Amino acid sequence: MSGFAELFARNKVVGEKLQPGQQVSASVVGIAREWIFIDSGTKSEGVVAKSEFLDPEGNCKVAVGDTVKVYFLAEKKQEKLFTTKVGGVAAQAHLEEAFRCGIPVEATVGAEGKGGFQVRIGGSIRAFCPYSQMGLRRVENSEEYLGQCMTFKIMEFREGGRNIILSRRQLLEEERTARKEELRQTLKVGDKVGGTVTSLQKFGAFVDIGGIEGLIPMGEIGWGRVEDIHSHLEPGRQVEVVIKSLDWEQDRYALSLKDTLPDPWDEVPVRFPEGSRQMGKVVRLMDFGAFVTLAPGIDGLIHISKLGAGRRINHPREIVQVGDELEVQIETFDPEKRRLSLNVPPPAEIETVTVPAKKSGFKSRPDLRDTSVDEVSPDYRKYQKKSDNPLGTLGDLLKAKMMHKGNKIINKGPQ
Repeated sequence: MSGFAELFARNKVVGEKLQPGQQVSASVVGIAREWIFIDSGTKSEGVVAKSEFLDPEGNCKVAVGDTVKVYFLAEKKQEKLFTTKVGGVAAQAHLEEAFRCGIPVEATVGAEGKGGFQVRIGGSIRAFCPYSQMGLRRVENSEEYLGQCMTFKIMEFREGGRNIILSRRQLLEEERTARKEELRQTLKVGDKVGGTVTSLQKFGAFVDIGGIEGLIPMGEIGWGRVEDIHSHLEPGRQVEVVIKSLDWEQDRYALSLKDTLPDPWDEVPVRFPEGSRQMGKVVRLMDFGAFVTLAPGIDGLIHISKLGAGRRINHPREIVQVGDELEVQIETFDPEKRRLSLNVPPPAEIETVTVPAKKSGFKSRPDLRDTSVDEVSPDYRKYQKKSDNPLGTLGDLLKAKMMHKGNKIINKGPQ
């Protein structure tokens, strides 16, 4: 009798009756050439094919003392047979049982057919998996599945096994549900977790964080204004995100990529001190003023009262347009509310520059500074030379001339 047979003989006890397809947790008690010996902890010992625990290089992934989850298949010759999934030589004998008990099966994806994929179980049993059942999302690139060995669940088993329909999606959904319950016990708002970008939408990016899928809204992708999400993320990219909200009942989870990046507002007092002049770009116009971006994530407001140069205007668009670049002056900074108040600074010096409009191609825009006519137009009266015998105003001269002309006509009279 072999060593492992002696071990089972010494420890054999009458255990509770297991039902085919029942999943149990078991401890690895021995490893042989072809079999893994396990103890379920419920007075039920058994074996699992060692091939189910080998990695692609042929190395065994478990050791004595490890705990594994297995499904009970059947009892043969007073020995209980367990499996992690039906496949290999055991497929033919236990396939119908796997369908009836919901035990996963291992199969290799073959050629692509009409509406799905041809799949082989145990290398010889033919089955079919529709496109809609290959994953949690629509199949984008079917070639990536060809030749892969995957785990499925049997949805339909008809005609004695000649018509078998498989689903990988059903199994993934079950795994996701189990993982979701685990996360619900540990995950909380504010946690920083890793994830994989699954898809990009106009309103944000979906990220799988290992059991649940959350959304990074457009406003949480970066500190600056994000115009094109594709320039920041792409499907398959590994990212680190912060949990913003968790709604387990509605299955809605909000994430933030921005919160993992350095906060640009921390540098405002150094980069943009009050009183300093900065160049900015007009990014948004509101009824009450114009928002100007000074750096990615840093916007300031020029109130409408400071745009009209002392003149009353109805809307900022009368003075500036989105996309305009202009020099502004930092007036005040409120660190708690993260607000920058801006103004249009006076020119350093007055210069007169004549640029022909037709040659330059530039369109003139009203001056943003507060200037009145008296400040711009010189008073020519102060350059006039005072006379000792002033002639009077221009009106006086015209009046005198008209009176002289009238007198001349009266004196002349009819001849």
